[in-house]
Amino acid sequence: MRKSIFIYALALATATFLLSWLEYQYLSRAFATEIYIVLLAAGFSALGVWTGWRLTRRPPAGPFEKNQAALDALGVTAREYEVLERLAAGESNKEIARSLDLSPNTVKTHLARLYEKLEVSRRTQAIQKAKDLALIP
Repeated sequence: MRKSIFIYALALATATFLLSWLEYQYLSRAFATEIYIVLLAAGFSALGVWTGWRLTRRPPAGPFEKNQAALDALGVTAREYEVLERLAAGESNKEIARSLDLSPNTVKTHLARLYEKLEVSRRTQAIQKAKDLALIP
């Protein structure tokens, strides 16, 4: 009994394989161009995803540590650093002055000195350079 079941199962598996192979042969001839286009599109999509994953920045692994050596080398004072932190938080000059209890002119002076020390000319450049130097998170 087992032998006959095995023979029938083998015959059905072979027939199924042959039908699938014939169907593949027909489809590969009838839709050859479309199959190649889909394969190329899938390949380029996979390559694009892989390249994007490899080239994008990832956040640092551990908690943020301020680069004290860079602060000392640039000569940034504690008050200028407080202004830089508030600047990175997106506060305006008036908001920085209010939160640090300074006059707006003093904030402008601190910002001018920060721009000189960081060798930049705009707020956004100062924030980006400070992030690149690991002065702010």
